[in-house]
Amino acid sequence: MSPSTPPTTPPSPPAPPARGGTRTEGRAGLPDRVDGVDAARGIALIGMFVAHLAPADVPVDAAALIALADERPRLLFALTAGIGLGLLTGATRPVVERAARWALRRQIAIRALLLIALGLIVVAVFAPLVFVILDVYGVAFLLMLPLLFLPGRIAVALGAVLLTMTPAIATIAERDPETVALADQPLGLLVEWFLVGAYPVIIWVPVMLLGLGLARLDVAAPRVVAATALAGTLVASVALPLSHALPDPRNPALDPSTAAWAAPVRASLETLGNTAVGLVIVAAAVTLTTLAQPRVRRVAGALLSPIVAMGAMPLTVYTAHLVIISFGKYRRPDGLISDDSWPLLIGLTIGSMVFAWLWRRYVGRGPLEQVLRWASGRGGRRRGTPAGTPTDAAPRIDGTT
Repeated sequence: MSPSTPPTTPPSPPAPPARGGTRTEGRAGLPDRVDGVDAARGIALIGMFVAHLAPADVPVDAAALIALADERPRLLFALTAGIGLGLLTGATRPVVERAARWALRRQIAIRALLLIALGLIVVAVFAPLVFVILDVYGVAFLLMLPLLFLPGRIAVALGAVLLTMTPAIATIAERDPETVALADQPLGLLVEWFLVGAYPVIIWVPVMLLGLGLARLDVAAPRVVAATALAGTLVASVALPLSHALPDPRNPALDPSTAAWAAPVRASLETLGNTAVGLVIVAAAVTLTTLAQPRVRRVAGALLSPIVAMGAMPLTVYTAHLVIISFGKYRRPDGLISDDSWPLLIGLTIGSMVFAWLWRRYVGRGPLEQVLRWASGRGGRRRGTPAGTPTDAAPRIDGTT
């Protein structure tokens, strides 16, 4: 990797110290990491644990609570991924040198290909009883490459517009027998990645664009945090009730013609609402860890530090949880194979927090994050490369440094 030239713009004032949980200074004084974003990502990981392991035979009220983890964690994960990509590529002052941009794109592309390979290997070797997101994540990163340096407002607007349409498109594709049949053809994996899989990439990319735009606008700025919280609250309070008011396409008694239009409309509204909930979570986490009064920030930083640590090494934690639950399979009395278990859920959640906190405190970057960093050519700065160039950054699974 050839060294890139340092930015020509004057450095911004130093970011607040990371102690107590705020942000870590990166290229030219720009934040390359925000604890609130890591906290939101850690919350998404815990939500995935709940979705994967919480037993189904629970009271109705508990089932409704657990159901919240089916959709929102993955969207929150994608949102923080976009924020991470924005921070990596310069935050409010994106990298402008062509060589530096190509270097970043090349490194992210290498990581994307490695994530695709890792996801396919995990499925083939361990066969967990859950949908694996790693390969889809890699595909989404590849699609984001030409969009990485969009201005903030354009990224947010484009993401919001696409998000009103792509969930409906994916739902229409899922309900089309001919499209579903293509998933069994030689190129079926592409159809599954983009349209009919559990995590369609055409939905992930718009959510990542929203996150990218937030990073460009400064995700930790008070005005941006307030606008994010307000927009998220308004959209969620409108879209989610509307979606629930529509006919449920899963109802077998529903007329097919009604289900044909209700399913895509409901899908778009639900995705908009759930993504808006993710925006509120990010705003709340950033407020607690960065913008709150010092005393509140210290308490929040201490309480959230295990979750922040999980969010700082998402590839390690997520992959480890897939391996662990693959060994937790058992045969239920009805003969079905399951991995649902309250003890496993509780143990995995607490164990992940303890491991991540200890590793981050005494070692640093997560083990798999370090492997990806080295493999993509970001193991260190070459001799002669000026300090503060993008080669100093080290993105994690979600693109943050």
